[in-house]
Amino acid sequence: MSAHLSIEEIAHSQKQLRRKKLKLLAFTLPLLCFVTLAFLAPIATMLYRSVYNPTVSQLIPNTLTEMDAWKTVPGKMPPAEVLTAFSLELRSLSEERRSGKLAEEINRVIPGTSSLVKSSARKIKRISVEELAAGKGDQLLSLHKKWNNPDLWSGIKAQGSVWTDRYYLTATDLERNQQGEIESRDTQIYLKLYWRSLRIALMITLLTALLAFPLSYYLANCSDKKANTLIVFVLLPFWTSLLVRTTSWIALLQTNGVINSTLQFLGITKEPIEMLYTEFATIISMTHILLPFMVLPLYSVMKNIDPSYFRAALSLGSKPMPAFFKIYFPMTLPGLSAGALLVFIISIGYYITPALVGGTDGQMISNIIAFHMQSSNNWELAAALSSLMLIVIILLYWIYDRFVGINNIKLG
Repeated sequence: MSAHLSIEEIAHSQKQLRRKKLKLLAFTLPLLCFVTLAFLAPIATMLYRSVYNPTVSQLIPNTLTEMDAWKTVPGKMPPAEVLTAFSLELRSLSEERRSGKLAEEINRVIPGTSSLVKSSARKIKRISVEELAAGKGDQLLSLHKKWNNPDLWSGIKAQGSVWTDRYYLTATDLERNQQGEIESRDTQIYLKLYWRSLRIALMITLLTALLAFPLSYYLANCSDKKANTLIVFVLLPFWTSLLVRTTSWIALLQTNGVINSTLQFLGITKEPIEMLYTEFATIISMTHILLPFMVLPLYSVMKNIDPSYFRAALSLGSKPMPAFFKIYFPMTLPGLSAGALLVFIISIGYYITPALVGGTDGQMISNIIAFHMQSSNNWELAAALSSLMLIVIILLYWIYDRFVGINNIKLG
């Protein structure tokens, strides 16, 4: 009887445990849905679009089917079947007013061909389907001499591939030649922007750490009344619009701004110093904006450090500076590492401030990603650039965890 009751009790407890788990799942389900829709789904879409590009294959499917039998040999034109299929599909796209989309896609592989495709589409629209089918591509070749360039047709075939690594190659300043071999591009753009973004983010992290450490130390060791008053000034930037804070730096750093006017008034400089629209402007303004993200973790950790440890080291004969670096400083590393990680990750992907005050020298990789999404409409390249940035951040995060340890991070 007791054994029977014990089995019932076990079954009842398991049932209660399942109910408890279901309740916990019900409470966390909205958060999981939000994270999936707002975080995981956009990342998955970004990774998908960086390698998937079906636009050309949807616009000229017959041409690409004919091209399957054509082996791209340098200097060799495609057969007449390819030229005829392309002429007919270009005429059809012109009637449907979709030739501009094809021109945009081909122009990404061979710059300067957008006007060629658009003008040829307008002219070929006047030719009947029967004439194009009988002409075997001669009408197309007669429209412009560029159509007689085999490299152009090789580019169209390459762009017609649904799955491609081209955007990742472009994002790393690489490309494939006619033989399919990977080689460096003539213009090196994106790697320089990646290195500049990493350098600027690292400098901002170091500057915020240098400024935040003494401030946090003072806040942690002064009276509670004074600390509460000063912490309000630390939190004040969060109550001010980011756009207002950025434009205030424009007023400070411009040629006739506050800083240059003060320097000239004091006789320190005779001519205005070019500070706005430089890398310096990006670093100094972002350091000011991101400083609270370093102060708050440091202050919360320093506030909980027992000052008796430092006093004990002094009483045992240690000098102040060695005691500070051997006793006090190591205990602040959890807060310092948390602030450094926050500032670095936020700054490497910052967009608004570099766009407003950085100019050409202070632009970061986030600005070129926004350009491809908003102006050039090259979402695939923007997705590849974003994916590489995500990989770089994850790699740095892994290195940080390997040498410092993510479990040592403390926010309070």
